[in-house]
Amino acid sequence: MLKVWGRVNSVNVKKVLWMLDEIGIPYDRVNAGLEHGVVNDPPYRAMNPNGRVPTIEDGDFVLWESNSILRYLAMKHGSALYPAEPAARASADRWMDWQLSTLSPAERNLFWGLVRTPPEKRDMAAVMAAAKAAGECWSMLDAHIARHGGPFIDGAAMTIADIVLGCYARRWFGPEVQVEGMPNFPALAAWYAAVGERPGFARWVAVPMT
Repeated sequence: MLKVWGRVNSVNVKKVLWMLDEIGIPYDRVNAGLEHGVVNDPPYRAMNPNGRVPTIEDGDFVLWESNSILRYLAMKHGSALYPAEPAARASADRWMDWQLSTLSPAERNLFWGLVRTPPEKRDMAAVMAAAKAAGECWSMLDAHIARHGGPFIDGAAMTIADIVLGCYARRWFGPEVQVEGMPNFPALAAWYAAVGERPGFARWVAVPMT
């Protein structure tokens, strides 16, 4: 049976767990990372030299990097969430790469500064700068969705890009990270409502952030 290593409050583990709910594949999950430890143990580092989560074991095949895991699961199980048509697939890939290269660095201090830092230790200047940078990123996706009308990132069909960015949008829209001056994005909000209806989102992503 597929094994998933990772803690449920990791945004990258959430991607994988939501994906597995979408495709209906059974799996075992082992807690790893932060308070659970494990990731610095030699057996884990032998699987994943980065010492991060998630990692999956699928028989003899080991894979890390959450976006790559989603692609692998979709291809192995024939999921339409990773389109076969080249342009549609490339567009999904584009938004997933954008999450890694652009969105994550921009918003990191917003989430970490408010959710994982005690109030007395918060650097609110860094938090506000991250809110501004993250807002500039989300405005790009808002404009993209507004151009084609949604409901999903690239139109009528949901893809794994919606899973990846839906997990990060939980950080933007969540009550845990609201600060003064965060802009409203109508098209993005409508998209977020659409992905929020997925059972996997409700189970793994909508829960309180820690």
